Amino acid sequence: MNKEEYKKAVELLNLYSHHYYVLDDALTTDEVYDKLYHNVLEYELANSEEVLENSPTQRVGDIISSGFTKASHLSRMWSLEDVFDSDELAKWLTKTYKLDSKISFYCEPKFDGASLNLIYEDGVLTKGITRGDGEVGELITQNVKTIRSVPLSIEHKERVEIRGEVVIFKDEFEAINEARLKNGEALFANPRNAAAGSLRQLDASITASRNLVFLPYGVGENSLEFRLLSDMMDYIYELGFRKPPLRKTCAGFDEIESIYKEMLANRDSYSMMLDGMVIKVNEIASQVDMGYTVKTPRFSVAYKFPAVEKITTIKAIILQVGRSGVVTPVAQVEPTDIDGVVVERATLHNFDEIDRKDIRINDKVIILRSGDVIPKIIKVLTHHRDGSEVAYKRPTECPICNSELLDEGVLLKCQNLECRARVVNSIIYFASKPCLNIDGLGVKIVEALFNSGLVKSVVDLFSLTKEQLLTLDGFKDKKAQNLLDAIENAKGCEYFRFINSLGIEHIGEVASKTLSEAFGSGFVDATKEEIISCDGIGEEMAESLLEFVRVNRETIATLQELIKPLEPTKREEAVENPFKAKTVVLTGSMSQSRGAIKELLESLGAKVSGSVSKKTDFVIYGEDAGSKYDKAMDLGVVCLDEEEMRAMIR
Repeated sequence: MNKEEYKKAVELLNLYSHHYYVLDDALTTDEVYDKLYHNVLEYELANSEEVLENSPTQRVGDIISSGFTKASHLSRMWSLEDVFDSDELAKWLTKTYKLDSKISFYCEPKFDGASLNLIYEDGVLTKGITRGDGEVGELITQNVKTIRSVPLSIEHKERVEIRGEVVIFKDEFEAINEARLKNGEALFANPRNAAAGSLRQLDASITASRNLVFLPYGVGENSLEFRLLSDMMDYIYELGFRKPPLRKTCAGFDEIESIYKEMLANRDSYSMMLDGMVIKVNEIASQVDMGYTVKTPRFSVAYKFPAVEKITTIKAIILQVGRSGVVTPVAQVEPTDIDGVVVERATLHNFDEIDRKDIRINDKVIILRSGDVIPKIIKVLTHHRDGSEVAYKRPTECPICNSELLDEGVLLKCQNLECRARVVNSIIYFASKPCLNIDGLGVKIVEALFNSGLVKSVVDLFSLTKEQLLTLDGFKDKKAQNLLDAIENAKGCEYFRFINSLGIEHIGEVASKTLSEAFGSGFVDATKEEIISCDGIGEEMAESLLEFVRVNRETIATLQELIKPLEPTKREEAVENPFKAKTVVLTGSMSQSRGAIKELLESLGAKVSGSVSKKTDFVIYGEDAGSKYDKAMDLGVVCLDEEEMRAMIR
């Protein structure tokens, strides 16, 4: 074989591979392919300097990585908002048509796999990056090159990001699990887990052996000039990528529903797992105009397939203690396969739910799983009861620290700040910006302090020494001193920050300011009637505060002595202005920090809240306004940009 014959052989092998792995249309036999492949390999071994980048031999996956490095996407990979039924779809369409009424839609399957971003430069695959947090993922280029449906080179020569889902076909998944069973290895729970696990193997030959398939669903950074997304995707598929089993354009609700029903009806016949249908605005210019919320694009949504229900048996009810002390019951059930996922736990939400549904241990129940939502019990099959069922008794003590639980009927709460399950999250909240703003007390450092035994409650923070900190991994003299200085600087904080830092259930920053202004340090002695008389504080909030003080009075007194928070000064009543006595919510980026704008509005007598409700008077928004703006629009709340706000103040 000479150089020209080698080049033609590589082209022919790539043609065979494309038809087999992308088009499902074999052009030759395995025997012919293998013989030609080995001829190419022999030539490359003898002429290593002439090996072509797009040669199929470069997919072998004979590299073992010591670990994956991080890599940034050229443009962010976004998550999608979910809708679960036709009513939610109609609401999304109404909201989308408000942004642009002259649009059509592009519908395609929502594959159940692992997201992947491919970067091509000058027509060559240069990087393969996992989704990660959407901004930064893991660089797994060598593994990606083993995926036969990923072209190593394309005709498009300008830089482009091609996004898609890596999946394992159902029959391949079964074969992998059969092999793992024979080898005594743990089985993959579902094809998605198998795809994600296979993609991130340090040994690329394992990735190569798993027959992964890449299915594009969009592009990131690009210089393509298409008016419609459907045309752009046609071009992407022409570059050599595999098409989805179904994709269509349509004009509105009825047509979207029709495509959805078609896809749902054929769901089981597809080679890969689907968990819904993705709907995108087809006009690219409209997509750009609509933009994004903080988390999701406004021009796209995932229409999830209906949940799957199965019958199983409750084996036990266990208790989990959350960061705020709320004790949540969780049902342990007989392991049950629901649409490829083995379910062993189901949420019970709260103790009223157990009483209302008369849920008992050993009951047969119907559990429901919808997409990635935690499975839940929807019905108790009482006609299956045989006398072995055991009624569940509400606990009266915390399962972790044995403290008396606050019983609010629906919720049970551990109010003990020193409860082991609460300590780490309590300290993190205590040190956060809205509270004492202790710089350097992040999750890892708090966990290290707790695990070492140096800090068992927030009180212990104030007795830390440099010598103690230097015993921890990663702490040098400067870092230890900086943390001690930050803790010292937290002293003498505003009084509302001190109240907020305690992490009292239902008492957030706004309520803390109200209590601070009304009582100062006397909040610990306020009566229920006095607390309820405060603007914006209801009976449930008052009960939570009183119970917290009863359980933690000594700790509060100790912290007050250590921190010496400043007693509040009475604020002069604001002059009349459009924002006086109004409830305002801020969202998006503005010319000043939101903190500064919040102070400005509070000086005008406004109450600045963190969430939008029917009681909200104004939402003031900046760039990249998110879900708060969307909710305000839905509720008919007055929305002002920063310039309009300042004009009203003037």
